[in-house]
Amino acid sequence: MKGLHLLFVCLFISACTPDPVGYQPSYTEHSVRTDIVYIVGVHPLHNPQRLHEVFSPLIKYLNDNSDGVIYRLEASRNYASFDEKLAAKKFHFSLPNPFQTINAIDDGYRVFAKMGDDDNFRGIILIRKDSGITKPSDLIGKAVSYPAPTALAATMMPQLYMQQNGVDVMTELDNNYVGSQESSIMNVYLGTTVAASTWPPPWRALSKERPELAEQLMVKWETEP
Repeated sequence: MKGLHLLFVCLFISACTPDPVGYQPSYTEHSVRTDIVYIVGVHPLHNPQRLHEVFSPLIKYLNDNSDGVIYRLEASRNYASFDEKLAAKKFHFSLPNPFQTINAIDDGYRVFAKMGDDDNFRGIILIRKDSGITKPSDLIGKAVSYPAPTALAATMMPQLYMQQNGVDVMTELDNNYVGSQESSIMNVYLGTTVAASTWPPPWRALSKERPELAEQLMVKWETEP
């Protein structure tokens, strides 16, 4: 701060004294550019790296076609972090899930568009192919992994499905909320849980990147969209 103070003093003094010998001021026709920065937040559909791969082209398009405005994509490490940012109104634009949308409207956000992939918006429950599980009640007393309590398609809808098929989700399961879609899938792959709750896009993307997942895991149940 001391150095910064001296810098301002020097500028002020030089502006009030005669021009040094040989000094020629320069001028520009353009004002200093002061772009407005808009932060765009996307809920944890994928891990941060994958999320940037998917949404960066959209952000680039917006920036290439906007004057005086910069759009900046911000990922969140997990659902809890995203929920906190959304509640704090950190995002100027956001792509939340429907449950988060309802809460965001209460916080002053306004809906102006939606994604058009309704058929993808369903929950799926993965198990290991060698697990021997045949019906939802086989999960009773066992651990099931989910991304987060506020994940609608990947947590709430599968929990409703299990509840409707003979499992008291809150009392008969060991519910593990592990923070992300990929973590939920990897938990059942590694045997930490006997089933994993997620939704189609992250399962397709991760099983494509890691074929061994598709070899050892299977979609046992899925909800309506």
